[in-house]
Amino acid sequence: MRYAISIPQYAPDGTFQPRELREYLGRAEELGFEGAWMTEQVLGTAPALSPLETLAFAAASNEGLRLGCAVFVTPLHNPVHLAKRIGTLDQLSRGRLEVGVGIGGRNRMFSAFGVDPADNLVRRFNEGLEVMKALWTQAEVDIDGEFWQLAGATMEPKPFQKPYPPLWFGGSKPAALRRAVRQGDGFFGAGSSTTAQFAEQVPVVRAALAETGRDATDFRIAKRVYIAVDDDVDRAQRRMTEALISQYGDYGKSLLPVAVCGPPDTCIEGLRAVASAGAEMILINPLFDSAAQMERITAEVLPHVA
Repeated sequence: MRYAISIPQYAPDGTFQPRELREYLGRAEELGFEGAWMTEQVLGTAPALSPLETLAFAAASNEGLRLGCAVFVTPLHNPVHLAKRIGTLDQLSRGRLEVGVGIGGRNRMFSAFGVDPADNLVRRFNEGLEVMKALWTQAEVDIDGEFWQLAGATMEPKPFQKPYPPLWFGGSKPAALRRAVRQGDGFFGAGSSTTAQFAEQVPVVRAALAETGRDATDFRIAKRVYIAVDDDVDRAQRRMTEALISQYGDYGKSLLPVAVCGPPDTCIEGLRAVASAGAEMILINPLFDSAAQMERITAEVLPHVA
């Protein structure tokens, strides 16, 4: 089992402490985490830092951790700009970048991103990904698409990793899971999905791998897990619920079942269930007291999971 840790990315105006993040990343590497990951939230009441800029800071602060975002909702991005920014960050990190991509839901303020909600988001997603992959791998790009047109376009430098950073796909429906196998390098189960839901998704992924003849060892499966270790069960559940509401709004009121929280034994059991469901990497995601939680989880939970 491999483990990654979430990067604390919620910072109300004026509260971000650069030294604390540098120390957190250094400690995460000392504790044996493979990577450090973020999410993307452009609009919303939660004070979420932007992933690409924060990951650039992380790349300059740490030389060992792999750095990722799960996920970029790519239909809301211009793929040319996103390809350039990702390629640049992969160069700055010397090939330590991991990129999650997803279509996202329809309950978004599309007008803020210049996207017509009547557009077919799947076609926009697929075409945008085609544009990015072409710019990362081809000396000259010609694409006459539905949404983007490029004629003799060039982009240098290419990403440090060849052909490009690993692409992780989000999503939950069977069509999205099969799309991940066709176009990506891994599937990332959402933090907002339960372990039982994840356990239903993994067989779909594995069946798609078998159908396409892909080597399963070249395709990774991961799950984000919201977690809190606390010997007081009621306090753990209360604080986790408050954190989920802060991140997801009213929707967070119903999300406690997706989290693993309570005494160490409860957290061990919860992570074992995620591993048994098929996760090859677990993204440990405390939602409060991140540094202290990382220490407790590493000392009291992870050694007993596998």
